[in-house]
Amino acid sequence: MDFGLVLQTDPPATKVIELMQRAERNGFTHGWTFDSAVLWQEPFVIYSQILAKTDRLMVGTMVTNPSTRTPEVTASTFATLNDMYGNRTICGIGRGDSAMRVAGRTPNTLARISDAMRIIKALGAGQEADLGGATIKFPWAKEGCEVPVWMAAYGPKALKMTGEEADGFILQLADLYLTEWMVKAVRDAAVAAGRDPADVKICVAAPGYVTEDDSPEALAHARDQCRWFGGMVGNHVADLVSKYGEGTGMVPQELTDYIKSREGYDYSHHGRTGNPDTAFVPDEIVDRFCLIGTAETHIEKLKALRAVGVDQFALYNMQDTKESVIDTYGERIIPAVNA
Repeated sequence: MDFGLVLQTDPPATKVIELMQRAERNGFTHGWTFDSAVLWQEPFVIYSQILAKTDRLMVGTMVTNPSTRTPEVTASTFATLNDMYGNRTICGIGRGDSAMRVAGRTPNTLARISDAMRIIKALGAGQEADLGGATIKFPWAKEGCEVPVWMAAYGPKALKMTGEEADGFILQLADLYLTEWMVKAVRDAAVAAGRDPADVKICVAAPGYVTEDDSPEALAHARDQCRWFGGMVGNHVADLVSKYGEGTGMVPQELTDYIKSREGYDYSHHGRTGNPDTAFVPDEIVDRFCLIGTAETHIEKLKALRAVGVDQFALYNMQDTKESVIDTYGERIIPAVNA
């Protein structure tokens, strides 16, 4: 199993770079960041420094969207980084929850994401792409370049499109039942489209908080550090309920039950520990969606995730133990999972 580290590009950028270097030293293979131009600093500027100061780490967006950056701009940015540092980037893409809504816009449609994935993959590989009015090609792109595109998804139509078109699937929760259900949906769609399902990489992204023991006090603190994540996922679930309705069978009941007391969401607190808009998230959801507890608990759940088809676990690291959780993963958890 591969391991990734997910950060927000909060200033100072030097801290983000240092944490990514620390992650590589501890056996992490991927470094991901949020991409929301209003809320955080520009990730691609920081990626250039991360790539320059690491040797093997792959970097990518978790996730960008096709409106705040047009597909040809996104493709050019990734392809430039690859030209400078080798093929060490992945374009994670989605509807643009925070990036669009914080600017007063509506998240992107699946059709727009589909067009963007096609354009980014073609241009990133030095091929021609039809932009819907002009056919273009990067004259400077070298042979052998590539920009894999991984799609973030939850709903049935998005999962189907991921299996049909994307190079990877980003699932932002670590619940075993839901992961197995969604991985199957993606792989079934890949098979129906005539693809080898193994060609679609599966990445589960969630917070992980390592405790010294399973005491009530330690677990309570860990849950409070990670509760924000249930609120973030709740935004996507609310969209699914609005689109498909509740109890229709289109979205698992296990995913929709907990948002019934959700009242609103202020994106100025997005992805932050102590987010006041996530009080509705119960402890059970935190435990299911995240990795909470001792190193042994993490190892057990990671092995279970791998057993249902997960290729990479990407660790959201926004809590008060950033350095120590990276070190614990490197010293104890990653070696045990990959023994």
